[in-house]
Amino acid sequence: MHLHILGIGGTFMGGLALIARAAGHRVTGCDAGVYPPMSTQLAEQGIDLVEGYGAEQLSLRPDLFVIGNVVSRGNPLMEAILEAGAPYVSGPQWLGDHILVGRHVLAVAGTHGKTTTSAMLAWILEHTGRRPNFLVGGVAQDLKVSARFDPAQPLFVIEADEYDTAFFDKRSKFVHYRPRTAILNNLEYDHADIFPDLAAIETQFHHLVRTIPGTGRIVLPTRSEALERVLARGCWSGTTRFGNDGDWLAEAVQPDGSFTVRHAGKPAGTVRWALLGEHNILNGLAAIAAADHVGVEPAAAVEALSAFGGVKRRMELRGTVRGVAVYDDFAHHPTAIATTLDGLRRRVGDARILAVLEPRSNTMKLGTMAERLPPALASADRVFCFGTHTGKHALGWDPARVLAPLGDRASSYGDLDAMVQAIARTATAGDHVVVMSNGGFGGIHGKLLDALAAPGPAREPS
Repeated sequence: MHLHILGIGGTFMGGLALIARAAGHRVTGCDAGVYPPMSTQLAEQGIDLVEGYGAEQLSLRPDLFVIGNVVSRGNPLMEAILEAGAPYVSGPQWLGDHILVGRHVLAVAGTHGKTTTSAMLAWILEHTGRRPNFLVGGVAQDLKVSARFDPAQPLFVIEADEYDTAFFDKRSKFVHYRPRTAILNNLEYDHADIFPDLAAIETQFHHLVRTIPGTGRIVLPTRSEALERVLARGCWSGTTRFGNDGDWLAEAVQPDGSFTVRHAGKPAGTVRWALLGEHNILNGLAAIAAADHVGVEPAAAVEALSAFGGVKRRMELRGTVRGVAVYDDFAHHPTAIATTLDGLRRRVGDARILAVLEPRSNTMKLGTMAERLPPALASADRVFCFGTHTGKHALGWDPARVLAPLGDRASSYGDLDAMVQAIARTATAGDHVVVMSNGGFGGIHGKLLDALAAPGPAREPS
């Protein structure tokens, strides 16, 4: 079957493309402005990509158009598909109906940490010889790709997003996956463009809970009021909790990030890795608990996590120039920003942290959580925000006003090149620059590394 995927450059749809091809289908796709790591991965896998959404792609005459949720009414190719009466389906539904059916699905849901936790879980299963299928919203250093499919393997790890499925299916993506093991990592308000409040998201999570069989397992943190409200609406599966007072605990946490795992009162070993922050410790506990449900001994899971190399765009070191380290991170929600910076602060001590932020998600552009940014950025010594209240890169809020509580530590820019030069002038040897965005951010990482390397005026004083 020939599948033509609309929105193939997204992390989910790009991974779906790899899976469909592994399942024996011919795969082509289209998107606009695709950027790494997905553009690189698609090219490496030899999948043909058409730039843009021109209606002429209807002449490709695929057996089925697979639609990503980036596509909306008014999209010229989608309008042509509708006018022609051509067959189409959403990506999540195609995956659920043709790939996940009959498999043991391990789904990772939550506001934060889905990609990292999914990668950890897939790596634990891989390291212990179980060869899982997986679809993760990023490229794990150890797994090499964001998705893999072998029809002979029964386990499938999937990042389970609560965002809506498609313009014609407003249910959350994860209702199509029907997991037997589900991690509910955390739950906060997000996606202000489609959910009016937290209660609406809780309803979607309850829809997911309703699909888990009685012999299934739900893995969730302790002390999450939102998730407890979800389960209070009905729960028919086994549960296990991680974190303070939970079934799975982290003890003896060290400054280098290592920690001892304890389960049911017994130590299971010590995780020794290079990852930062309490959030990654909790992600690790969740992954170990989920792996336990498919028979992985906790000690073996601990050993696997100690060999976990992380995920691209999750505190990924992009380079060090003249003693200035530049990191790339996907954080774009105030909670994720705060935990990312806090984890780095614990690692680097008194060294300066320069936070570079692009409020790119729909929620952040709308300004729903803008007032939470100053406390989220408190661990940074300097803050550079890309976006202004007016002009080409206008936000629905005024960064200068919102970041005013940070005083002269914060500044905002509407010109990317001007911001890069300002960061380069400010940064000095020993500084750590964390670039946070859920998009390509105009290739800022390379531009910044080049600017740091270029001869120029003396750096600004600390």
